[in-house]
Amino acid sequence: QVQLVESGGGLVQAGGSLRLSCAASGRTGTAVGMGWFRQAPGKEREFVSSINWSGSSTIYADSVEGRFTISRDNAKKTVYLQMNSLKPDDTAIYLCAARRYGNTWSSRSYDYDYWGQGTQVTVSS
Repeated sequence: QVQLVESGGGLVQAGGSLRLSCAASGRTGTAVGMGWFRQAPGKEREFVSSINWSGSSTIYADSVEGRFTISRDNAKKTVYLQMNSLKPDDTAIYLCAARRYGNTWSSRSYDYDYWGQGTQVTVSS
């Protein structure tokens, strides 16, 4: 089994920054794609960003492109999401996800087999 634990969420003013971390443990390899999704109250889960197994290729949702940066440290089995220029619309629970198979990135939630519990990000105006 694989466990994903997110951290780094919190309350920040608009224009501020946060760095989320997702630590993987258990029977997980590092050669898999990982991603971040978010879910705001009353809204469906939406894709934020994803990264391939080596970190050489990434993809972002249009709404965060240029403001968020995803990265990974395979030695630490950790994926990061650096969030800059935060907006109130970024307020949501942010969830980390890992693929069981597949070393590429993906924006499709059904490509991911493991999910964390999420970390709350609140951006005040």
